[in-house]
Amino acid sequence: MKIVVCIKQVPDTNDVKWSKENNIIREGLTNILNPFDEYAIQAALEIKKIDPDTKITLLSMGPTCAKEVLEYGLALGADNAILLSDKRFSGADTNATSKTLACAIKNMVEDFDIVITGQFATDGDTAQTGPSMAHHLNIPVLTYVKKILDVEETKLDAKCERENNVSTFEVSIPCVLCVLKGCASLKNPKIEDYIQSQKKELRIYNADDIQMDIEKCGIKGSPTFVQKAFRPEISRECITIEDNFTNEILSHIRENNGKKEETHQ
Repeated sequence: MKIVVCIKQVPDTNDVKWSKENNIIREGLTNILNPFDEYAIQAALEIKKIDPDTKITLLSMGPTCAKEVLEYGLALGADNAILLSDKRFSGADTNATSKTLACAIKNMVEDFDIVITGQFATDGDTAQTGPSMAHHLNIPVLTYVKKILDVEETKLDAKCERENNVSTFEVSIPCVLCVLKGCASLKNPKIEDYIQSQKKELRIYNADDIQMDIEKCGIKGSPTFVQKAFRPEISRECITIEDNFTNEILSHIRENNGKKEETHQ
């Protein structure tokens, strides 16, 4: 079985700094592997435990520094990695990103069976790239995957989270899976794993290598863009009540209702 795991390098959201104009300051920002994507890698590795002949290819799009997350994935146990790095890819929205990733999978990974990616990316949180990629590959997709239950040659079963419940679905292979945190157990690579990963292949391709139409990638292929990123203002007020909880709460409700009535008059 051949599995492609799409991963992304994202800014560490715990280390984000903001300018006076409420824009993200990217200089000196720490980059990490998107947390959801680490579970995607582990989900693929669990399938490999069942079928040792499984080959896992990591795929990422970004600048050359994105090699770091691919090298980490190789140390975790993936077999090889591909980095799509080209200035013509920059500024891509989810539409252009999914088209580029799908193009690379079609042209650089022969006879793939499963594509796994994280449900969300912490720098965008749109959950659009995985399903859009499935559309461009013309294969079925399962989203909000909590657990891969069983994998056979032509189909797999997975437990997926839905609005009001968790349901089990069967999907034919090839397919795309968008996984949630907790879908697999995480592990940290050891020093020996990093040493072994240095022997694994990490290829870097540009738009020409993957035969990507440059009018459909990067800014040119992006119908949407982020106009502004800002820190939301918090207007909530917290009141601490130590004694006489019921009386204090009722008094607070009456007081606030009185203020609302005065405002409406």
